[in-house]
This record gives sequence, structure tokens and C-alpha cells, in this order.
Amino acid sequence: MDLQKLPLFILKPFIFFIFLTLPFLAFLSLQTPRNKTITITTENLPSDLKIRPGYSSYDQYLHRQLNKTLNPKLRQIWTTRDWTRKVNVFSHFFENLKQRQLLFNGSKSLCIGARVGQEVAALKRVGVHDSVGIDLVPYPPLVLKGDFHHQPFDDETFDFEFSNVFDHALYPWKFVGEIERTLKRGGVCVLHVLLSRRADKYSANDLYSVKPLEELFKNSELVEVRSIDGFGLDTEVVFRKNN
Repeated sequence: MDLQKLPLFILKPFIFFIFLTLPFLAFLSLQTPRNKTITITTENLPSDLKIRPGYSSYDQYLHRQLNKTLNPKLRQIWTTRDWTRKVNVFSHFFENLKQRQLLFNGSKSLCIGARVGQEVAALKRVGVHDSVGIDLVPYPPLVLKGDFHHQPFDDETFDFEFSNVFDHALYPWKFVGEIERTLKRGGVCVLHVLLSRRADKYSANDLYSVKPLEELFKNSELVEVRSIDGFGLDTEVVFRKNN
């Protein structure tokens, strides 16, 4: 079409319409979601800690974790036939920590990634009554809703923190940073981890030695490392936050 041959009364509205439309189209282009994979800076991560690729967004990561946590068949197992066995094993772990003077009845305690709260129930069983868990899906009264990358607690809240889900952390430095933030000075953190072998399909990282944990716990001292048999996890690592 030759715009120069159009009558002026038609051409002016046409130009005005184009003038108004272009900014709107530009705005829409900025709002269009893009399926880009998360870029995680790993240059400063220890070589023995690998982040698994493939997440397009943090929401996708959370959705994958929730696929397991909200699975009705698994939740039925966790709260029935699995309950007593896990509470018994965790009770043994925690009683052993008490004997080693790493946990006390008066310790205000947190279990990170506690699902339906077997760890919390075990702490209460062995006398550590001021205990609670966090998970993406709450299970009251034992487990509150909370993302371990951003704990919903004030600084220096707990004397003791426990977790066996380090491998589920997409951002291990945030996972550890939140522990050190919410742990009191002199407080103890105990992690059960799997070394040298790939963890399950829901894991977001793979850990091949204790060294990366030592580097991530910047404000804590490594107290102890020992072998365990803990529901597919083989190593217990104990840190104490510096005074």
C-alpha cells in the first residue's frame, strides 16, 4: 500500500495508532515468560560438591520437591508403617548425641526438612521437648511450613539443628548460611549425608567428601565425622558454631 496516496484524514489516525501500539507491544515482549535454565555460579564451590543441572526456575525446583513430599502414598507410609521404625532409629541417634554431650534435654532444637516429623517425635521421646521441624509442607504440630533456603526464624534461635536432607539443597551455601544464622553461638549442627555415591532422583546436589561442608560452614568448627547407617545415608558430620 502507498501511504502517500492515502487521504490525510485516514493517514493521521493510522500513524497515531501505530505510535500508540509500538510501546504496548514492547511492554508485552518484556512480560513474556522465557524458559531459561537457572544459571548457578559454581566457580567458588568446592570440587567435591556438584549442583545438578536442569532447573528452569526456582519454582520448578520446588515443584519437583513437592512431588515427593505431597505424594499421598508416601505420606501414608511415613505416617503409618514407617513411623515407628524411623522414630526408633532417630531416637537412637539423638540419645547417642546426648551421651556425647552434643545434645541436651534443654536444647531448643530444629529439624530441617522434617517431612512428617519423625525426627521431632524422636527428640521429644529422648527428653528434648522444645523441638520443632520445618518442611515445604507443614505437618502440625510437629512440623511448620518453611523453606530451608530461607528459614522462618530469628537469628540465634536454636541450640541444636539436625538435617538429613542436605542433598536436596539447590543452593547449599544458603542452606548452611541459614543454619549458621539461626543457630546460637556455641550451638551444634548435625548433618547426615551420603558421600561418594549419587543420592536419589530428588537430590539437587551430590557430595563426595566432607571438605565442602567444612568450607561452607564459615562460622563453625568441625567437631566430629563418623560413619552411620541412616536410611541410605552413610556419614554423620557435627559442627559447632563459634562463640
